Amino acid sequence: MLRTDAEKSSLSWSGIVAIVVLVVLLILAPDLLNPGLLFIVGMTLIQSIFALSWNLLFGFTGLASFGHAGFFAIGAYFTGAALRYDFPLPFFVVLAIAGLGGALVALIIGVVALKRLTGIFLAVLTVALTEALSKIISFTPALGEQDGLGSIPRPIIDLGLFQMDLTHVNDYYRFLVVASVLIIAGLWCVVHSRLGRTFCAIREDADRARFVGINVARFRVISFMISGGTAALAGALSAPWTRIVTLDQVNWLASTQPILNSLLGGFTSFWGPIVGSAAFSVISHWTRPFPGMSEVIVGGVLVLVILVAPTGILGLLGKLRRRLTRKGDKA
Repeated sequence: MLRTDAEKSSLSWSGIVAIVVLVVLLILAPDLLNPGLLFIVGMTLIQSIFALSWNLLFGFTGLASFGHAGFFAIGAYFTGAALRYDFPLPFFVVLAIAGLGGALVALIIGVVALKRLTGIFLAVLTVALTEALSKIISFTPALGEQDGLGSIPRPIIDLGLFQMDLTHVNDYYRFLVVASVLIIAGLWCVVHSRLGRTFCAIREDADRARFVGINVARFRVISFMISGGTAALAGALSAPWTRIVTLDQVNWLASTQPILNSLLGGFTSFWGPIVGSAAFSVISHWTRPFPGMSEVIVGGVLVLVILVAPTGILGLLGKLRRRLTRKGDKA
């Protein structure tokens, strides 16, 4: 039986210190990195949130979505349109609507797929959502049709007493870091709450969960809503960062990215999708001079990780640490 972070102890002091140091380094990144590397770090943060949203569904609730890019696209296109066409809405409201929109679509799909049918229909319906969105967008002039939305401006947030001007890339990057930390912290609290433990109980044995009085269908829908809303938030944050939204973010290939990152880092760990996203970014950057090699190398690494440690990079590191600890005890 696989154990996840929701079933283990909370963060150690060393873990908290490591996270604080990492956040400080992320905030200082504009002073340390060139614009190209800074863009990659920003995309890694966005992909980490996207992967965490998918893994909440798969790693903690035992459900699979093969069309999660649809939720990402909902947030990205809505936010891109709101900024491009200057909707009379504060940016925080735009983000909230994007997240709630993703959660609402997840609720509709979840009620259809999970209350009456089995989990496999969820995977099928999410793929259908992605394909339907792609077709709708491709025939909608306001969303750029086949060309997508370009030249998306970064926001200026009016807080009454003062304004947060995020039009400069470094300022928006720091906003992205803070937003990512808050979203990740929120998901961590969900996973380690009573709700998260209920998700894990359903994942381990849905029939037993029903026997002890858990409304399995209801909690699966709740998990899917949180997952869809978080994925939409990731898309909403990406639109001002990349300043372009295209149909490439809606296709089935985009839906494999959070799956790959979660499996690569370790889907049994809360932090696995973040590690997987970072590893994928590093590999993609190193192999950029060799066109076509990135996919081959990432695929090879993923196969190796699955063969050696099905629980991903973090699972492999944990296994090595336990082995070294046992050797130290024997010595």
